[in-house]
Amino acid sequence: MTDLSIDIITDRSMWNDALRQLPYAHVLQTWEWGDFKHVTTGWRPIRLMYKRGDQVVAMASVGLRSLGPLNMMYVSKGPALAYQDAELASDVLDHLQRAARHNRAVWLKLDPDVIAATGVPSTAVAIDDSLVNQPDDTPDPTGQAFMRILRDRHWRFSNDQVQFRNTITIDLTQTEEQLLAGMSQSTRRKVRIAEREGVTVRAGTVDDLPLLYDLYRVTGERDNFLIRPPSYYEQAWRAFIAAGLAHPLIAEVDGKAIAQVILFHFGQKCWYFYGASSDDQRDKMPNYLLQWEAMRWAKRQGYTVYDMWGAPNAFTEDDPLWGVYNFKRGFRGTVTRHIGAWDYAPYPLLYNAFEELYPRFLNWMRGRRQKGST
Repeated sequence: MTDLSIDIITDRSMWNDALRQLPYAHVLQTWEWGDFKHVTTGWRPIRLMYKRGDQVVAMASVGLRSLGPLNMMYVSKGPALAYQDAELASDVLDHLQRAARHNRAVWLKLDPDVIAATGVPSTAVAIDDSLVNQPDDTPDPTGQAFMRILRDRHWRFSNDQVQFRNTITIDLTQTEEQLLAGMSQSTRRKVRIAEREGVTVRAGTVDDLPLLYDLYRVTGERDNFLIRPPSYYEQAWRAFIAAGLAHPLIAEVDGKAIAQVILFHFGQKCWYFYGASSDDQRDKMPNYLLQWEAMRWAKRQGYTVYDMWGAPNAFTEDDPLWGVYNFKRGFRGTVTRHIGAWDYAPYPLLYNAFEELYPRFLNWMRGRRQKGST
């Protein structure tokens, strides 16, 4: 083990400024995300900085949540470090595993922004298993090596994949002309239809939060997904907009808002986290123009990757994300498959028992939320 010093960081600016410089930095590791999850769901953030000498080499915002005398620990889209440095990755894992035992954790879950492979697999092989090589199915050496490290340490590919494992990413180092030319003919035509039909796009502010929520609520009712109370989104969107980490875009026709996206951005990436549209004027294709304007905005800000945040797990038509995937893939990005969430179980028997009971607890909690939102 190399000599690592480990500090608990209590200063927001210090945390975000250092995190921004690290490889695999993610907005879900920012100070604001830790505060947001603490306020809304009770996950208390512990922000760990790892140094070699004076150099910051890794960071992990670890969420800690009590379950009676026990705890759960979760590093959402982290840690941030150079994963090609196997010794560093192992040293950080050593410390996090000790922390899990010290905190009597049922499990410690990691979900780093590390790529396992790119392209669509030709078979529905689980990503933690052997991958079948096809022309567009390209394993990532860094991700494959890190998964071997996890397996050798008896980490388990988690049954609870909290974040999207797969996504579509777009290379923003291309010119705008290249980005447009790379789209499918149908997608490019729909962007032009929106422009021709008088759809305009403007930046939103915190004053637009009621409007953003109303559009999101309409979308949830139409597409049948659960909407949380307004206070949840108020907390998420306001704090990130105020911190300069989120940017709403609103599509309008004749001054009336008909669709929106909310972009989160940090480090080298911009993510399409939230999107919504009204039931009116959908034939004017506002969602296509919004995505194009989102990419243009992110490129102008200096971001190099636009992450469309979500693609199917199985890449089959019965996957719940298939319809959304058809929309996103028209922009012709790269299908990017991450290694997903992995669990470390300090006490395997306790972990196995918990895995049996926890899904029932989650279903009960979801039932309570649904009753409370009616």
